Amino acid sequence: MTGIDARAVVTTLTSRGESVAAAESLTAGLVCATLAEVPGASAVLRGGLVVYATELKVSLAGVDPALLAERGAVHPEVAAQLAAGARRICGADWGLGLTGVAGPDPQDGIDPGTAHVGLAGQGVRTTRTLRLSGDRTSIRVASAAAALDLLREHLR
Repeated sequence: MTGIDARAVVTTLTSRGESVAAAESLTAGLVCATLAEVPGASAVLRGGLVVYATELKVSLAGVDPALLAERGAVHPEVAAQLAAGARRICGADWGLGLTGVAGPDPQDGIDPGTAHVGLAGQGVRTTRTLRLSGDRTSIRVASAAAALDLLREHLR
């Protein structure tokens, strides 16, 4: 459906006996849906949190409310905390966190196409900032692909 090949992530996680979860704002569940398209994903996909509303980033994923008040919802540290929250809440080995602006308008002074992807697990806590172009769908799909690529890089 999305054109994102998640097969390598599912295969590698399965062979390692590891699992993944995601807390998604910008992508609203697209990462989890993409993983679930792969046969056998139930062995590795623990679950996900759709935290589109800012207050849900706090109440469901455990993002620091002071960080959100000071930096806003679209920030690399928010992505990192979303990833850690998904991992913790879902009991996964790896957590992914995604936040950003799909457009068409800026959000809190941040341009459309700005996205942050976080990864937490196995002693890893990292983020990647993306500057994407295109419509809402292409920005969301590219963000989901970047999250899975970030995980795949750390599984090597």
